[in-house]
Formats: sequence, structure tokens, C-alpha cells
Amino acid sequence: MTNRLAQANSLYLRKHAENPINWWYWCDEALETARRENKPIFLSIGYSSCHWCTVMEGEAFSDGAIADYMNTYFLPIKVDREERPDLDSIYMQALQLMVGQGGWPLNIFLSPDDLVPFYGGTYFPVEPRFDRPGFLQVLQSIRHYYDTQKDKLQGIKSEILTALQGAATLQSAQALGADVLQTGLDANLSVLAAQNPGSRFPMIPYADVALRSRRFTVDRPTAIELSEERGLVLALGGIFDHVGGGFHRYTVDSTWTVPHFEKMLYDNGQIVEYLANLWAAGVQEPAFERAIASTVQWLRREMTAPEGYFYAAQDADSFTDPTAAEPEEGAFYAWDYQQLAELLTLPELAALKDQFTVTESGNFEGFNVLQRLHPGKLTASVEKTLGKLFLVRYSASAEALPTVPPARNSQEAKSTGWTGRILPVTDTKMIVAWNSLMISGLARAASVFQQPSYLTPAINAANFILQHQWVDGRFHRVNYDGKPDVLAQSEDYALFIKALLDLDQASLTTPHSLLPTPYSWLDRAVAVQTEFDEFLWSIELGGYYSTDASDDLLLRERSYIDHATPSANGIAATNLVRLALLTEDLSYLDKAEQSLQAFSEVMTRSPQACPSLFTALDWFHNHILIRTTVDQLAALSTHYLPTAVLKLATDLPEGTIGLVCQGLSCREPAYSQEQLQEQVKLSQVRS
Repeated sequence: MTNRLAQANSLYLRKHAENPINWWYWCDEALETARRENKPIFLSIGYSSCHWCTVMEGEAFSDGAIADYMNTYFLPIKVDREERPDLDSIYMQALQLMVGQGGWPLNIFLSPDDLVPFYGGTYFPVEPRFDRPGFLQVLQSIRHYYDTQKDKLQGIKSEILTALQGAATLQSAQALGADVLQTGLDANLSVLAAQNPGSRFPMIPYADVALRSRRFTVDRPTAIELSEERGLVLALGGIFDHVGGGFHRYTVDSTWTVPHFEKMLYDNGQIVEYLANLWAAGVQEPAFERAIASTVQWLRREMTAPEGYFYAAQDADSFTDPTAAEPEEGAFYAWDYQQLAELLTLPELAALKDQFTVTESGNFEGFNVLQRLHPGKLTASVEKTLGKLFLVRYSASAEALPTVPPARNSQEAKSTGWTGRILPVTDTKMIVAWNSLMISGLARAASVFQQPSYLTPAINAANFILQHQWVDGRFHRVNYDGKPDVLAQSEDYALFIKALLDLDQASLTTPHSLLPTPYSWLDRAVAVQTEFDEFLWSIELGGYYSTDASDDLLLRERSYIDHATPSANGIAATNLVRLALLTEDLSYLDKAEQSLQAFSEVMTRSPQACPSLFTALDWFHNHILIRTTVDQLAALSTHYLPTAVLKLATDLPEGTIGLVCQGLSCREPAYSQEQLQEQVKLSQVRS
């Protein structure tokens, strides 16, 4: 017997359709029912590829006694955080206020009358373990507290609501001069440099700060070392799938060895762009080029819909055989030493062990996760050996396997008749923000490596969004099998505008015959920005609200903190500077200044929380516009110019090849390539 979630579009919600818990969607009817029956709301938020979300679904949420108590004394609501990041952000902040940390699954209890939270946690086991109480015990205690401790309950709620409102209504603090920029860059470098034990995440907004900080002084070794080190651990570490391509979400250790195996589109888009920029900055490590090429192959093979958009994620867990009751974490990716010894010749195994972490005891529950031991270019023989491993996984060579149909659920995964390893389940929904990050990564890699083939999937995804994600004049965030759903949020607007601007820049040096689009990317970016300004700009406070005003939201946030993805307002402010340069409309620059000033308090008080805002501040202080010829555009596009936009010049003075404008003034026209490059170099830092 199934519950309401059986008809959900979201894969994450459908995974809970057979729970005995009487789950509701987040909707007006659910909230009104909770108020009418005076039931505390149990709000559970997660996402489809979350390992501990899957564990809790199979344990506590499938337990009959827990379900009976939950259905009687609470109103349970399930939310997919990838559909509703606005809800997730509010209640994740609340959880962090309560217990000092967050994570998913996010399980939190709300008062039905005002939706203010009063208790929360992440994973709750059925029985007490891991120093955590059993879930039924938690439910019983919470309901008793709700019924008998009204005054204390109100006090807790008041403290939490006051803190949330304070974070949402920041006031302008001080002028954001060059000193604030420098302090902020240094603070974010320290975050990347921290050597805390435990898990390791890509943290690309921080890595980007390190990369752009390299140019400010020649004696800044920390920024140079940190930016290069982050690229190396990503391209060489176990976080990268060296056999099939693509990056996992994070590693569970501090040595970048054993990943949490889910692959998220948003990570891969950001990492591809970062590695391309690192290469353009002069760090031309062959492992970077290989990681990007392999990731693009994985994207085309496993993560691209026939309609051209990119899927959202692949699970960490997969089945070892069609009769298995439950999937196992990392089963698709890890290697048994004995299997390697039987598959490979002795010279092949020796060469693999020379380049990768391969031992009889393994490094992950008796299995081996491949991690490179050395940078540099892999030999042809080692690449051939990796090709053998690919064949074991996929039952075909990479050349003979252009695409792989996704397994949309566990039953599909086990019943496809696949002769290789059983693939992880793929969440096939299209998310605008995540697609945009991948579009930007592909566009940048296409320019840096002069690979027009990288641009084609980016253009196809952008075209899909432009053609399918507007309903009744409003932009929408997700798409399920051709059906748009959920109004776009600020991160969708900001990241898609960035993607369109990145396509505009990449298209400058790509033959028009390879660009199957009848319109200007810049014109489309301007149109989307106009809608963004109309619906989400805060006239009173500055910056952009995360979503439309709504009665079912506790408060209206403006996203400025970077998490796994960059903050919407950081990206939006950068977009405004770029639009000002490309359109020569200075009203965009005014709005960028207002937006940055709106967050000046947090930028001065907690700079390490918002690296993307400091990237935007760098753009605001140091932006340059380079007007030049087609030949010079091609050369410049392969360089790392972190605050520059390029524009094809049609009206240069006779005998000149380029004009560099910094701020509101221009240098003298350049007559040679050497003069142009020197002007560009000198113009990148004015603070």
C-alpha cells in the first residue's frame, strides 16, 4: 500500500511512497490540517542520492510502531531540497542554531500555527546507537514537550525566529573598499588552508578565491600553493572516478582517498570550470586535462537526456546483483584485488599499482578505490589497463558506448539485463541552476582547450532551458520528463544568466556553423535579468530574495552564504558587472554596487561565509573590457583573466588591434599583441 508520495514527480519523494508513514507534500492543505488538528509538523528534507536519507527511509520511516505514533500525533511532511532550496535553507539555518551543525536528512519539528521550528536533528536510528536516541523515543519526548511546556516552547521559538530574522535583514555597514576586498580574500584563503580532520569537499567558491588572489602580489605563495593543491587533489584523488569520469561529492577522509560515491551535477560543473581556469592560469598539469575530458565523456554517456539537458545526480549505492535486497555503497566503483589480479596481466597489475593505490587489503571495506599516486600524463599502457576496468563495469569499451540509458529507480537498475556492473540509480530531473553550472564549465573548457565539441552539449542544454522552462511568462526551476515545475529561485536566475554570459564569451572564438542557435546569448541574458529584477530584487534592502513572497514561508531570505553551490547574490552581483561591460548600460553597475552594499555587514563581520560575494567585489573593483579582433580574441580566451570580458571590436582606430578599458576609462589603443597583453596584465589589479 502506498501513500500520497506515490504520484510525486520527485524521485526522492517517490522513494518514500511505500513507507507506512502518512506523508504529505508541503502544501496549503497539509499546513491547514496541522493547524486544525493542533499537530506539530514533522518536516523531513533530503534528496535522492543522499546515503543517510536512504538509510533512514529503510529503517525508521519503514518501522510500523514509529509510523503509528507519527501518524497519530504529528503531521509528517516530506520535501525534496532540490525542488525547494528555499525551505531547506530556512530550516537548515534553524537546525544549525539549535545543535551547531546541519546535514541531510534534515528532520525538524515545527509549530503548526506559525511554522517556527523548536527541535531538530539529522539521522535518527530506530534504536539508540551512535550516541543518538531511538526515533520513537524522540517522537514521544517531543510530543510530551509540545503538550506540557508551552512557555518554554514559546521561548525557544522566539529565540530561533529572532536569529533567523536578523540573518535575513542585514543592514549596510561600511563602504566596500580595496581594504575590505583584501581582508575578505585572505579570510577565505584561510578556510581553504585549514587542515581539520574529517571529510573533504571540493569547496570551489573558496578555490576560486585562491586562484584569483594569485595575481595581487608576486609574493603571495599561499594563494598559488592552495589553488594548485586543490586542483591536484581533485584530479588525482579518489574523489575523481579515474575509470569512468566524473567527480564524487566528497571524501570521507582528509586524504582525498575514499569518496561518498554519489555524483552531483553541480559539483562536476564547478570543478570542470575551475580546472580549466587553473590550466589557463598556467598550471598545465596533464591530469587536469584528462579529468575534464573524462568528465565530459561521462556527462554525455550517462547524464544527458535525449532532449539535451543534464540529469541531476547518480546514487552512491548500487546493487551487486539483481537478486540483492539492498544496494551497497560504492559497489559500482570499488575494486576487489583478487578480481584485478585475475583480470590483468602481471605487468598490467604492476603498472597500475605503480600509479594508483592498489593493495591486497584495499582502502575501502576490503576493496580498492583508485587514487593516483603521481601527477603527470598516464602512459598508453596504463590507459589501456583502465580501459579493461571500464569494460568490466560497462560491458563495452568507452568508444563503443556513446550513451547509457539511466536506471530511474531500483527496479529498473536490477531488471535491465545489463551484463556489466549494475549502474547506480540516476535522478533524471532537470534543475536549471545545476544545468547552468555545467553549461558554464563546458563553455570555459571549450575556450581554454580550444575544443568546440565541449560547447555543443552546453548549447543544447541552454536551448532546452530557453525553450521549455517558461510557463505563463515565468521562469521555472525543474523539469520532469518535459514538464516544467516549481517557480525559479534566485540561484536559477543568477546561475543561468552566468551560463548565458559564459556562452557569449565562448562563442566569440567558435565558428558560427558549430553554434546551432538563432539568437544572441547576451540578449537572452538581458531578458532573464529583467525578469529576475522584476520579481526577486529587494527594493527595500538591496540584493535578491531567494524566492517569491509566500504565506507558507517563515521568512523571505536573500541567499548570500556559499554552500556546495555558490550563493545566488554573489553570482548575481558578478553578472551585473559583466552585463554593464557588455551592454555599456551603467545602471547594471549601479545595481551591482547596491547589491554588494546590501551584504556589507556580513562581508566585514564574517567574510569566510561568503567567498562568492568577494569574487563579485573583485569584479566590481577591477573589471576590464577588452575590445579586440577575432585573432586576438582566440588568444586571450585561453588565458585566465578573472575580471575581464571580451568583445569583438568593429570600430578600432586604423592600425590598432585592441582597446583595454578599465572602470570608466580606457588605455591608449594597442598596436601590437605584446602591447595589448601588457595592458591586459597591468589592468587586472587597480586596488
